[in-house]
Amino acid sequence: MKNLKCILSTCLLLFLAFNGKAMTHTAPPDSTTNLVDKSAALLIIEEGKKMFFEGKVRDALILFRQSAVKDPNSWRPPYWISMCHYRLDNYGFALKYAKQAVDLDSEIDKDIFELLGKSYHRIGELDSAIMYYTIALNKLNKNQIKDLKINERIEECNFAKAQLAVTPFAVKEKIGGEVNSGYNDYAPIIANNGKILYFTSRRNNTTGGGMNPEEDQYFEDIYKAQWNEESKSWDSVSNELDRLNATGFEAFSHVSKDGLTAYMTINNEAVDEVISTQSSDIFEVQFTTKGKWGSPKKINNKSINTSFFDAGATVTADGNTMYFVSNRNAEKKLTDIYVVQKVGKKWGEAVPVSDSINTVGNEATPFISADGRYLFFSSDTHPGMGGYDIFVSENLGNTWSKPVNLGAAINTVNNDTHFQYYPELKLAVFAGFMLQGQKASLDIFQLDMTNFAIKK
Repeated sequence: MKNLKCILSTCLLLFLAFNGKAMTHTAPPDSTTNLVDKSAALLIIEEGKKMFFEGKVRDALILFRQSAVKDPNSWRPPYWISMCHYRLDNYGFALKYAKQAVDLDSEIDKDIFELLGKSYHRIGELDSAIMYYTIALNKLNKNQIKDLKINERIEECNFAKAQLAVTPFAVKEKIGGEVNSGYNDYAPIIANNGKILYFTSRRNNTTGGGMNPEEDQYFEDIYKAQWNEESKSWDSVSNELDRLNATGFEAFSHVSKDGLTAYMTINNEAVDEVISTQSSDIFEVQFTTKGKWGSPKKINNKSINTSFFDAGATVTADGNTMYFVSNRNAEKKLTDIYVVQKVGKKWGEAVPVSDSINTVGNEATPFISADGRYLFFSSDTHPGMGGYDIFVSENLGNTWSKPVNLGAAINTVNNDTHFQYYPELKLAVFAGFMLQGQKASLDIFQLDMTNFAIKK
């Protein structure tokens, strides 16, 4: 009897052990089910990549997540999920999934180390960024290193570390209230002696509510906020601005000090509108005696508005000199800043501003001081901390001084743009990426400029 109990116990243990193994290995690596899932996952990845390169990043992200369910042990889904999050400015998530991809297979595509480096770079962990950029240097070939600008990224990290070691002249402040929305908010302009703030946003109540299919973002509108002296804040935010906003891209780039004249950029190639543009074009608009903005009028000058991207006009206080951005020389450069003078009542011939300012990369969002002495602008090629940094150059007559980086009081390791300076208010406003948990969006900041001095 004792032996029978022993035999039965042994059989029970063997049964449980076998059954447990069966439960944990219902689909062994070489099973038909597993191979079918792997094949399906690869097909989904290919479809996702197609959408990714078409700019449909959110749709691609959904597919890559589906692929991860089909084949959870493959490095490919987390790699492409990381790529999507990076493109969507979700840098924390980009880092999370890039690390997951490496954990699954350390021998994956070597550009994963560049992805890890730039994800750490964007969240400000500079030593880790340098470490992974250096690994990428050792694993990628010369052409890949050049195309991905690995050496330049390392220089940016070292530059950022040096800038962050310097005590800033002031601490920037994110503008409160409904100005910043969680969507991309940028291009701030203060008018009417500090009583009105115009800005551009791609939030979900833009006119028409349409989304640009190339970016998976809402189109942009101009918004207006009013200064509330009682609460010391901006309120009454609205995009109901007479005839300014339509269903495409609309953005103010300059408003005169008296608030009566504005320059704006319009691009409605992707939508059906009465006003047609060739790409992005520059318009002028007047504030009428009826207390409303009139209809935007395209500047009739073929050296200002071309078939290329022309945008971001800024004008001196006398209204006689305009600076703007164009990619008309795209075969050799990306975007440059151009300058044009008024001849009588008409604009003359636009020319590139200066080789000391323009680079082979991108120069953008210019702002000229009222007297025409200082040009503030953003660049992704002059020595900076990462992405676009804000610089200033002085007009020396026949040339411009070497641009000076405005430092860590303003610039970050991400994109910093649309700087506007108001000496009479001792205030500057600009746009920059604000990390919120794992994600980031463009927000509008202000900075007390009382102690600001332009370095020579």
